[in-house]
Amino acid sequence: MNSIEVMIKEHDNILRMLKVVRKASFGILKGEAIDYEDFKQMIDFIRNYADGHHHGKEEKFLFKEMQQNLGKIAENIITHGMLIEHDYGRFYIKELEDALERVKDGHEESKLDVISNAIGYTSLLERHIAKENNAVFSFGEKNLPKEVMDRVNKQAEEFEKAAEEKGTQKYYLDMLNRMESKYLR
Repeated sequence: MNSIEVMIKEHDNILRMLKVVRKASFGILKGEAIDYEDFKQMIDFIRNYADGHHHGKEEKFLFKEMQQNLGKIAENIITHGMLIEHDYGRFYIKELEDALERVKDGHEESKLDVISNAIGYTSLLERHIAKENNAVFSFGEKNLPKEVMDRVNKQAEEFEKAAEEKGTQKYYLDMLNRMESKYLR
């Protein structure tokens, strides 16, 4: 298994969900009612597929090995770049969730916070994914020793198999397909 190829494919899936989030946010801007269940599913996808499943592999395997094996440049790229952006993404999603609750409780002005946090997240992740796909992953793949990259691939393969046994990938890709058919028709 080539873990980088798997993570790039996951990026494609995440980008698809970002389009859904953007379209749902545009609906709010146009005055449409918020579908709280849909936003709950979007947040679930982001937290458990994009962050837990995808970022889990990056943080536990690839980034860890890059930090341990590729010196100061990799340390700076990972610690001061990629991991900070992962944390910013988590912040946006928590703020989005809180704003949705405020709107539910009757605070209409919090619709601004729903839109701004949803769009802030999509913008952050689009740029983040471009950096990983075009620079970070290739830097790691080219510079990590073969035995280290083989270890990353093996760990990622085991992680994928365990998630597959739980139905993680199927569950979230089915959710993504449903959301796309509703929002991107």
